[in-house]
Amino acid sequence: MSDRVDYRHIADMPGLVLGTARFSKFSFDRHFHLDYHIGLVTEGVQRLGYGGKTVLTGPGSVSLMPPGEIHDGVGVGERGYTLRTFRLSRELLGSVAEDLSGTAREPELAGATLEDPEVAAQLVRLFDVMQASGQSGALAVQSEWLRLLNLLLTRSRAIVPQQESGALSPQQWQRVRDYCFAHLSEKITLDALAALCDLGRFQFLRQFKQTVGMTPHAWLLRLRLEHACSMLSRSSQTIAEVAQGVGFYDQSHFNRAFRQAFGVAPSGY
Repeated sequence: MSDRVDYRHIADMPGLVLGTARFSKFSFDRHFHLDYHIGLVTEGVQRLGYGGKTVLTGPGSVSLMPPGEIHDGVGVGERGYTLRTFRLSRELLGSVAEDLSGTAREPELAGATLEDPEVAAQLVRLFDVMQASGQSGALAVQSEWLRLLNLLLTRSRAIVPQQESGALSPQQWQRVRDYCFAHLSEKITLDALAALCDLGRFQFLRQFKQTVGMTPHAWLLRLRLEHACSMLSRSSQTIAEVAQGVGFYDQSHFNRAFRQAFGVAPSGY
């Protein structure tokens, strides 16, 4: 099998590049990067050397490499390995870290390997969604991106998360509801909802869940599906028109979400 490397820039998140590689012969000499790398070996095993030690990384491992960290990598065995990488510019990770910690300071991150199959699987799923669309603007993607980066940066002790409790004020909650009802057929982003409340994105996520008991994505998805029920029962619109009217631009996604919520396809409602 020949070696192969592909990169994809995420259009609406400058500073983020996704890398997918399959290596059977290629090995990385000692090198460093000017950006941050989050690495995921999804098949096979890679021998990774950094910080004076050598570790084996495979499915279930997450490797974190900050700018300037000297490291190398080589496959173990004859079958090779598959590597997926999030490459984040210093500016991008710095802005996310500020959002998460409330401190305008670049995170102090050393090379590290985390063994956590659940988190690794969640990162792979997020990678696949971003790679397939080339975008990160969907509310669910933005929320998961912040959640996972918060988890990684906290576990690696690169940041101290904000210890802040509380809920949205009645006025903030009303503004969010009014906006979602008024823009239900459009793409609604985390940035837009947080700005309505004059909060950072991660602060908004926590306060929204404290207020509602659901994540913004889960609440908005239910709102769209409830409106879809009303439209299906009171109008002559096609299922495709209903789907678009409540913000679904992929009818198969609408069908899956509807069935999962109500136990029946839209055509059976």
